[in-house]
Order: sequence, then C-alpha cells, then structure tokens
Amino acid sequence: MYNRNSFMSELQQLWSRISEIVQTEIPAYRFDVWIKTLDPLCIKDGRLVLMAPTATSKAVVAQNYIPMLKSAAAEAHPAVQEVDVVAPDELEAYMNAAAPEESKNQEKEQAKEQYNTPNMFDSRYTFDSFVVGKSNQFLYAAAKAVADDPGVKHNPLFIYGGTGLGKTHILHAIGNHIRVTRSELKVLYVTSENFINELVASISEKNTKEFRKRYRYLDVLMIDDIQFIANKTSLQEEIFHTFNDLYNEHKQIVISSDKPPKDISPLEERLRSRFEWGLLADVQPPDLITRMAILQKKAYLKKFNVRDDVLELIASKNESNIREMEGMLEKVVFYAGLEQKALTKELALEVLKDYIKDNTEAITADAIIDTVCKHYPKVTRADVLGKKKNKEIVEPRMMSIYFICEILSMPLTAIGQIFGGRDHTTIMYSRDKIAEQVKNKPEIKKMVSDMRAMIYKK
Repeated sequence: MYNRNSFMSELQQLWSRISEIVQTEIPAYRFDVWIKTLDPLCIKDGRLVLMAPTATSKAVVAQNYIPMLKSAAAEAHPAVQEVDVVAPDELEAYMNAAAPEESKNQEKEQAKEQYNTPNMFDSRYTFDSFVVGKSNQFLYAAAKAVADDPGVKHNPLFIYGGTGLGKTHILHAIGNHIRVTRSELKVLYVTSENFINELVASISEKNTKEFRKRYRYLDVLMIDDIQFIANKTSLQEEIFHTFNDLYNEHKQIVISSDKPPKDISPLEERLRSRFEWGLLADVQPPDLITRMAILQKKAYLKKFNVRDDVLELIASKNESNIREMEGMLEKVVFYAGLEQKALTKELALEVLKDYIKDNTEAITADAIIDTVCKHYPKVTRADVLGKKKNKEIVEPRMMSIYFICEILSMPLTAIGQIFGGRDHTTIMYSRDKIAEQVKNKPEIKKMVSDMRAMIYKK
C-alpha cells in the first residue's frame, strides 16, 4: 500500500543530503537565507520541485544556485537530473502545466504505430530508380535535399506538373529514403482523397480529436494531389491548421499537385500563401533522350529484352505521360511473349495502333500550332509565337494555347515558354477565354470541334 508519510520522509532525507552538500560550498549566511528556506515538494519526471518562500527568494535562487543544486541532487540521487524552483503563487500553474506535457508524450507514443507502416511507400519508387533529365533535375535535387535533411531545407516543398510525370514516384522516394536513413522519424504519406475520407469519417463518428492527433505529431507529412481540396471549405480549414502546427514545429511538409498554388481554385488565400512559403518545383514533360532512358531502366528492372529502335518508337509516341509510356512498353512485351514473336518495330506499331494515329505522328505542341495555322491561312507559326497583338493573330494564338492545355499534360509555365516566355496568368486567360466562348458561342464551338478533328486527324 502507498504510504504518503513514507514518501515524504524519503523526500526530506533526499533534501537533507542535498542541503549538506550545498552547505559545504557556500557561506553559512547565504545558505541560511536562500537554501535552508526552500521546501521540497515532489520529484516528477526526474525533476526535484522546490518551493521558495517568496518570489524574490525564487528569483535569487534561480539566478545563482540552480547549477549547484542540480549537481548536489545528481550526487545524492542519480534519478534526479533537474531542479525547479517555484514561488507560492506559481505552484498551481506549475503543477497543472506538468499534466498536459505528460499526456502529450503518451499521445505521441500511442500515435507512433500509425506511421512508417511497411506498405506506406512503394519499394519500387526510389531515388535510384528515378531517371534524371533536364526536365526534372531541379525537382530531383530539391527532393533529395528534403529527404537528407527534413524540416531544414525547402519547407514546404510544393511539387506540381501534369499527370504521369513522376510526382508520386518522387514522394515515395523521399519516404523510402527517410525510412532507411532516419528511421526514428514519423512519416506519413496520404492522398488528398484519403485525407478527405478520414476527415469525413472522423466528423461522422464525432472523433475529430483522434484525426488531429494522427497528423499533429508527425515529423514529415506528404499529401499527394492536393488540388482536390479546391471547393472543400472544411477540408481547407483542417489542412490550414495542420500546416501551421507542423510548420511552427519545423516539421517537413511535401505537397504535390497537377497545378501551382495560384491555379488551384477556389482556394483560401491564407492556404495558398502558405503553400508558396517554401520551394515550388515544377516537373516538365521529359525530352526524347530522357524518355528513352526511362524505358531502358524499366526494361532493365523488368528483365525485358527490347531493342533500342522499339524503345525509341515508344518514346517518340508519348511525350507527356511517363506512366502511360511505361504501360505501352509492358503491352508490347506481353504481346510478343504471348504470340511468341520477335519484338520488332513493326510488331510494336501493330500492338500500339490504338495509341498511334495512322500516319504514326504523335500529337505535340508544334503539331497543334501548325494545325491551328492551317485553319487561319493568313497567320503564320511565327505570328502565333511572336509578340504582335493584332486581332487576327490573337485569336489563333489563344486557340493554340487552348488546345495545348486541353490535349497535352503540360504545366502552364512550360506552355508560356513555348509562346515567347509568357507568364502562366496569360496562358490561363487565353485558355479560359476560349473555353468560355465554346460554352456561349455556337460558331466558336463548331470551329473548335473542326480544329480538334484536324488535330486528331479524324
């Protein structure tokens, strides 16, 4: 049975030993005035709590005698590592403050099991398996810096770009790297869809406290496809507070989206500004050489025996979606094995006929611009890409931008570079202007339909 009198006796004995040690190190009058008047209250989490008779006495002891008291306490009892001194009017606040800290530590321990689960990150997606080219070398360097030193560099890291360009790969690469090199860190990867589902479930089950705990004690939070939070006010509110909590604790935040923060709409301005606090890294569609390197690595990892001319054919027919391009490779290899035929360029053309038009010409930004110019015989390609703002040139330029945005998965900044370095807001305006005309003007809708057919060569 717990005996309080016994505990107090042990505490007094400990304080007596500490006092004896201190008494040998300072003059007697100082000991009598400042040390002898202290009253031992308790030992909590390795801290000896002493109460001074007045606030003035507490201030003097805190300024002059704490190191001496700590040393004496450690000598008297190894379990005591710290000494706190409180004034009478501070005692209640001090004791109440200790409980939440203990509760917080318990919550952290309980939350640990929710992080770093074995199936959270795809083991295939690592920095070693990520093919680096001119289009993504900036992103690769930024992601590697974050993985090496989370919470220190590039926080938050906001990654944006079209579908199938490797955003999810790089998120998993960061996670896999941290799990190997910093296994003590609590890392969580979540899609915005799963984040939404968790929040909705917690609200319906009246358990939002548990939901917040899951995200409050992280070291690294990664949210994929953040653009889906647009138009969801309650979700944006929750992400805002989660972001603030983690950022203020210097925890790493990594976010991916198919568009930059300025283009996510509607989005609360306070949240948009926080997404832009760190580093924005866009991932561009890879060039032909990089696409071939991606396919070569894929073939090597899968142990596919594929000739370079077949890889070049596949790479030349898909400029903007790595995931789809890798699927094309899987399809031709599977078909060749199924039919027990040599995997030739001719066989690949036959297998991929659904991906490749009759003239085997891939749809590119250049092809779209050339097609639009054919519809406007008095306008040249140079006019469309140039700086002139004549009415007869502006419309085909806006049409070209509209179709490139609609058909190709390219970041707005990349499209702006094609059109003489125009900024992304100009590209957005052109795209949205034509889209609005398609809705409201039948003649524009017919024109766009005709040009789309020409682009696809239907």
